[in-house]
Amino acid sequence: MFIGEYQHTMDNKGRLFIPARFREGLGDHFVVTKGLDRCLFAYSVEEWAQLETKLKKLPFAKADARAFVRLFFSGAAELESDKQGRIVVPSNLRQYAGLDKDVVVLGVSSRVEIWAKDEWERYSLQAGGNYEEIAEKIVDFDLDL
Repeated sequence: MFIGEYQHTMDNKGRLFIPARFREGLGDHFVVTKGLDRCLFAYSVEEWAQLETKLKKLPFAKADARAFVRLFFSGAAELESDKQGRIVVPSNLRQYAGLDKDVVVLGVSSRVEIWAKDEWERYSLQAGGNYEEIAEKIVDFDLDL
């Protein structure tokens, strides 16, 4: 399980430090792809395989399903961290997420998210202002949160 928020700096070669806790869960090789809300999603190889199995069940005849699967998989890259714990984020993924220098790396249960710092601040400010409202709509409080 991935939890927490870490701020890092990406260098001009696109190298980004991945926190040790996240590297342990992601493994030596992991997959990074275009996420939602202009961030990147990173998955362990095992989690990626489970996700792939689920996405294969989407209805092939529906244009939206085909489009999502195309974009999700075509944007994916298998990455490996170096001895310093850094990855090189491919330029197409850096461009998609607007990654430049200041980056936020988040643990979100079964995946890691990589955000441009300003984009994360904008998103969390907007969504954070509605936190209780969002929870009321989607969380079953009988789960004893």
